This record gives sequence, structure tokens and C-alpha cells, in this order.
Amino acid sequence: MKNIISIIGRKVYNFIAEFGEVISLLLNVIYYFPRVIKDRRLVLQQMAIVGADSLPLVILIGSFTGAIAALQATSLFEKFNLLSLARPYIGSSIATVVFTELTPVLTALVIAGRVGGAMAAQIGTMNVSEQIDALEMMAIDKNRFLGMPRVFAALVMMPVLAVFSNVVALLGGFFLTVVKFDFSTFLFFDSVQRFFKLNEVIIGLVKSFMFGGVTALIGCHVGFKTIGGAEGVGNSTVRAYTISAATILIIDAIFGTVF
Repeated sequence: MKNIISIIGRKVYNFIAEFGEVISLLLNVIYYFPRVIKDRRLVLQQMAIVGADSLPLVILIGSFTGAIAALQATSLFEKFNLLSLARPYIGSSIATVVFTELTPVLTALVIAGRVGGAMAAQIGTMNVSEQIDALEMMAIDKNRFLGMPRVFAALVMMPVLAVFSNVVALLGGFFLTVVKFDFSTFLFFDSVQRFFKLNEVIIGLVKSFMFGGVTALIGCHVGFKTIGGAEGVGNSTVRAYTISAATILIIDAIFGTVF
């Protein structure tokens, strides 16, 4: 019994300690935000990695997200022979679930895998090869040089990617309803327009903003803590994605409860 309590206590202590380290990193990164203009080359480089380089994958995921949302919504009503009654509301229901839930979460999970893991691997490689120690010897703060550009870029670009994903997902849902269920263009987009609520888009963008910050912050934190050579870098990559994905889902659940 004592061993179980000891193990649980150690896990809780480690979690609290690591959470404190992440908060400390966040504060250090925020401290350097005023230097964004001066360090714009580093920031723009990371914005290109997070945004432009990820855009094709986000568009691909977004298009299938919208199609799947439309398929599930229409198939459910068709199962109970209610499709004819639900036709005026299908477009708005697809838009609501796409704007508030699917595209912010799925886009964030994709970016967590592609960008968050890459950040952990890059910084982890620098750490195990003592490049970060060299930066500190040259009086270059790792939080400014490595952390701030990545976190700022993710905060800015994730909502932009979410907007692209929203548009593509809505078009994907539209094409599927037209091809499979014989909807008209007017019927679909009239439903979206009549029941559209701006706060649905705002909630999705706020989620994306937070997801981007969390992904980059965890990627940087795990990278800074990497030890053990090539094996340690691989473990850090997996760990960064795992923690980021779990945190994204937890934040999404909190948003769903509060809003």
C-alpha cells in the first residue's frame, strides 16, 4: 500500500514540477514578445514552417473533415427517414460542427504531429549536441532565440490555418451533399447564412490560438529537456506529440463545458 501511495505521490509531484517548468517557459517567452520586430527573421522563418509549409496538409484534412461531417449528418437523418424535413438545416448543422469543433481540433492535432514533434526534435538535437550550451556561452538566451519565435509563430498562424480549414471543410461538405444527397447550392448555403452565428467562428479561432500556443510551448519544453542522444530525441518527439494531443483534447473539453 505504501509503495502505491509513493508511486502516486511521485507521479503527482513530477506532474506539478513539469507544469511549473512549462509555465516558467511561457513567462520567459512572453517576456521576449516585444522583440518580435527585431527578431523578425527568426519569427518569419517559423511562421513559414507552421503556416505555409503546413497548408497543403491542412487543406487535405479540412476537405475530408467537411465531407465526413456532411456524410454523418445526412446519413443520420436518412436513417430515420427525416432527411426531407432536415434539408433546410443540414448546411447550418455542418457549418456549426465544422467551425466550432472539427476543424480547430483536427487542424491542431495535425500541426501537433507535424510541427510540435519537429520542434521537439530540432531543439532536442541541439540540446544533446551541446549547441544550446554554446548559445548560452555566447550570452544568447535560448528562450529568445529558440522559444519565442516558435511560440509566437504558432499563436499567429494556427488561427490562419483554421480559417483555411473552415472554408475547405465547408466546401467539402457542400460537394458531398450535392453529389450524394442531391442538395442544391441555394439550399445548402441559404441554410448556412440563415443560421450563421459569428460567435461560432470566434470560438473556433480562440481555440486554434490556444492550441497553437500549447503545441509550440510543449514542443520547446520537451526539446529543452531532451537527454540521451538519438534515442532521447526520438522519445522526445513522441512525448511532445502525445502531451500536445492530450492537452488539446482537454482544452477542447473545457471549452465545450464552459461555452
